[in-house]
Amino acid sequence: MSAPVVFAFFAAALIAGTVFYLFYYRNWRRQRELQQPFPKPWRKALKRQVPAYRQLNAEQKKRLERLVQLFISEKDYYGCDGFEVDDKVRVTIAGHACLLVLERPFSDYDDVRSILVYPDVYRAQGTESDGLVVSESDQVRAGEASSHGRVVLAWSECESAIAHPHSPHNVILHEFAHQLDYLDGTADGAPPLHGDQARNWQETMTKAWDHLRDRLDRHRKPWLDPYGATEPAEFFAVLTETFFQQPEHLLEAQPDVYKALCGYYRLDPRDFSSQRP
Repeated sequence: MSAPVVFAFFAAALIAGTVFYLFYYRNWRRQRELQQPFPKPWRKALKRQVPAYRQLNAEQKKRLERLVQLFISEKDYYGCDGFEVDDKVRVTIAGHACLLVLERPFSDYDDVRSILVYPDVYRAQGTESDGLVVSESDQVRAGEASSHGRVVLAWSECESAIAHPHSPHNVILHEFAHQLDYLDGTADGAPPLHGDQARNWQETMTKAWDHLRDRLDRHRKPWLDPYGATEPAEFFAVLTETFFQQPEHLLEAQPDVYKALCGYYRLDPRDFSSQRP
């Protein structure tokens, strides 16, 4: 076999391998993963640790299990400050995170690479700006998300959300909502949307944001956790928490916002009925 033929053979093989890796490998790997049965201990953990799991119908439970299976197989978990990450922790975080994509593509989480778990709230350096001066401060945090695919969570706050499934706070939902917000490259309170849905989102959320800030300025009881008024990214994350944790409250307080979120998440969390267009 001549050298040009050998070179052409290896070049073609290299091109074919590259095409497979770039366009087919991820789906192939996921299909292979889903051929494995869902571990029974994980199902028990979902029942105990993800209250919403018990509200799902049989088909949705199966879908959530498949999403959890993919999530755990693809994402790296790290314990911080001596915290030990076990299957209970993995399934708990994956189960809540995957509620957000129960009716959405799992590919929304393709950029999420690692989850760091602290035993309790932790201290981190943050930056603050008054428009002129930028300063650093030592902050106590329950969680955070970055555009680099990293999510940080305090396990004590995760457990609090599980113990109080109808409270306004769920740090897992909050931080993974930020990851969805990052999908268009920036955390601005508007995940990727198109056409009429994008225009309706902008109009509805701007009106709701102004209404929340106005109530706070007037020292009146807000309809949403005041932390949602700090910036648009936090507004979306806090809305997501309330949407899944207190859907009846949000529907009564802001029906247009509730409808917009139903459209984005493609479900109604009151009964987890599908809202696909």
